[in-house]
Amino acid sequence: MKLLAFTDLHLSTEALKKVKEKVKKSKPDLLVCAGDLTIFENGLNEMLKRLSKIKKNILLIHGNHETASSMRKICSKYDNLIFIHNKHHIIDDYLFLGHGGGGFSIVDKGFKKIGKNFKKIIKKNKGKKTILITHAPPYKTKLDFIIDQHCGNKSIRKFIEKNKINLHLSGHLHENFRKKDTIKKTETINPGPYGKVIRV
Repeated sequence: MKLLAFTDLHLSTEALKKVKEKVKKSKPDLLVCAGDLTIFENGLNEMLKRLSKIKKNILLIHGNHETASSMRKICSKYDNLIFIHNKHHIIDDYLFLGHGGGGFSIVDKGFKKIGKNFKKIIKKNKGKKTILITHAPPYKTKLDFIIDQHCGNKSIRKFIEKNKINLHLSGHLHENFRKKDTIKKTETINPGPYGKVIRV
């Protein structure tokens, strides 16, 4: 499967233009957004409306600049915008898991709780490739290293270490746009606002 992943657009018309250009050029099977489309929800309706016009299915989670309730409500108006915060979504042999919000905590109690359910879902779908999407980056990777220290999330890292995750996508830290790393055998990527084509 060919994905076009992006994150942290923050109302940027230039970033949205770049994403649309990559859709036309690379013809991905699916788009994935790891949150922060806006600046504190200003323009959220308009950004989601513009994304819906791409005419491709888009899996989304919210970032720390949106609330889950607002994203869920607006995404429900569009058939191709699929909000997967604390949910799973299956496409053929691919299992997608989503957890939005956050980004500032070292430990995420909400993720630890939903992680138990995600673990059961992974076991039920053995043989499928699993893609985890979070807004916060995992701890101790190139994705969470700023100002000489790691500031990512230990709960997310622990989940990746203990489960078979084929790909992890996150955002939040602008300094680390387009960086990637590995946790055991899992590739973890911050695709940045201009989008990154990824084959899974």
